[in-house]
Amino acid sequence: MTTLMVMNLYVNAQTNAQTLAPDYKGSDCNNPISANIFCADPTALEYNGRMYVYGSNDHQQFVATGKNKGNDYGQIKSIVVFSTDDMVNWTFHGTIDTKRLCSSWVTNPWYVGYGVSWAPSVTWRHNESTDKDEFFLYFCNSSHGVGVLTAESPIGPWKSPNKQLMITYDTPGANKAGTNANFDPGVVIDDNGVGWITFGGLGPSEIMPEAARIVKLKPSMTEVDGTAVKIHAPYHFEANELNVIGGKYVYTYCSNWAERKDSVWNAYKSEHGITASKPNTCTMCYMVSDDPTNPNSWVYKGIYGPHPGMGTNNNHSHLQKFQGKYYHLYHGASLMENWIKEGVISEDCKIYRSLCVNEAKVNETTATISQVTPNLEGVKQIKNLNPYELQQAETMANCSGVDYEDFTNIKRNTKINSLGNDASENMQINMKAGSWINVRKIDFGTNGAEKFILRAKGTGTIELRFSRAGRPAATFEFSSTEMEDHTFEIDASRFKGVKNNFFVAFTTADNVYIDAWQFIEFDTSGISEINNSQITKTQSYDLFGRRLSDSNNHHGIVIEQYQDANGNKHSRKHMR
Repeated sequence: MTTLMVMNLYVNAQTNAQTLAPDYKGSDCNNPISANIFCADPTALEYNGRMYVYGSNDHQQFVATGKNKGNDYGQIKSIVVFSTDDMVNWTFHGTIDTKRLCSSWVTNPWYVGYGVSWAPSVTWRHNESTDKDEFFLYFCNSSHGVGVLTAESPIGPWKSPNKQLMITYDTPGANKAGTNANFDPGVVIDDNGVGWITFGGLGPSEIMPEAARIVKLKPSMTEVDGTAVKIHAPYHFEANELNVIGGKYVYTYCSNWAERKDSVWNAYKSEHGITASKPNTCTMCYMVSDDPTNPNSWVYKGIYGPHPGMGTNNNHSHLQKFQGKYYHLYHGASLMENWIKEGVISEDCKIYRSLCVNEAKVNETTATISQVTPNLEGVKQIKNLNPYELQQAETMANCSGVDYEDFTNIKRNTKINSLGNDASENMQINMKAGSWINVRKIDFGTNGAEKFILRAKGTGTIELRFSRAGRPAATFEFSSTEMEDHTFEIDASRFKGVKNNFFVAFTTADNVYIDAWQFIEFDTSGISEINNSQITKTQSYDLFGRRLSDSNNHHGIVIEQYQDANGNKHSRKHMR
């Protein structure tokens, strides 16, 4: 089957009820956001109460090289998608298969069609004329240019509106072949509804490489409008991103490795009338402008993202506002280092990066960003998880021994996968003996839960725990050859209040796949109703728990919740 073979990260295939797979992320760590998928170069958007994060698919490279070689980025041909509504529990949505979507790109004189997809940047808008939401995802095709994909939802389906790259060496004002690169796009739609995109990088290792560019986009957001102009960014190297804060354009980028001479920097400060200190190498810097097409309007403000360390020799970040707060998304390599340290992968596996997030302090009045402190602790959870809503199995804060698959694209006996399936609402996870998933701050309320529903197939023994190594609060056995709801009675006195950690763990497992899970709250009324009909009540939800009305214009997979004749609640997925 088309299982996204992430990594079987448990020590012994044969385990007992007290032995689970090791924790390589850490129970006190919220970084990185994924404990089993390598991804980098983050970008993000806020949509319908969720933050969607997209990144370069380092894991595709990891699998393609046999999990024993370094990352040269040449096999990254898809984009990873995650989302969250609490900043700690993340839902994996699969990947966007850019290789398939862009395979028909025509040959340019300087390059042959599609090659790779690195460093995405994303934005969205509501189109009043069509009354539709529109999403635009840009990425660089190696160093040669920038392509764009479009969709009507944050997870697709995506398509390529153009027959080639949107930005090339032939784009007016762009960097020319043989000198600097046209890569690492950064997009924003300003307060007037106008789209802008920054790009460019490399160049000479000096204070002013003159490789940064910005250009206006046409209303379609899929073509440039006019000529790209320079941003005179000191020590510029790569990793361009763009925001609008307090009506000002805020451009962020990664600094280069040029020698920092005090005399050179002091001359720059004097010329531009600024007081900021010179940036260290490989740090995230930012500039501010009121007039993005005027190269001389951009003012250097300083560093906001230091080099994260964490085992990587590069830096790339995105600044995202979500639920009223700003967050600094970036990549490090702590997961790779932990796997090497524990002997899971060889020391030859270098520069496999993971996405991280820390809170950022932004003054919107002055468009000033305080310097962020990257760490593995990460951010605080901004809301508790509701166990009485259907939760996708791919939603987790931590895990070990877990693989993913898209159940609409199953092939038998596939031993490895390139992690290149399309982003999908149809994900499920494969669990083996010793594997586990962990969600954080789950709120059972004062009544507690009396039932646990697991939508799964296969044969296994499952334990519900409140710490990975702790005694199980409940243990169940199940077996089925088809994906179906398994309902278990539980002791409500054990499942009350807020549990900081909740683990779904398997001590035995044979061909087990999990689609979703849900608790049923204890009914304190003690009243049981007799229902003669087979299904007494139905209600549809999207995959994030939002209730859908009959008139809701929702297309794709929906969750239908219903009661059977005995009053038991069930759920199932179907197309709408």
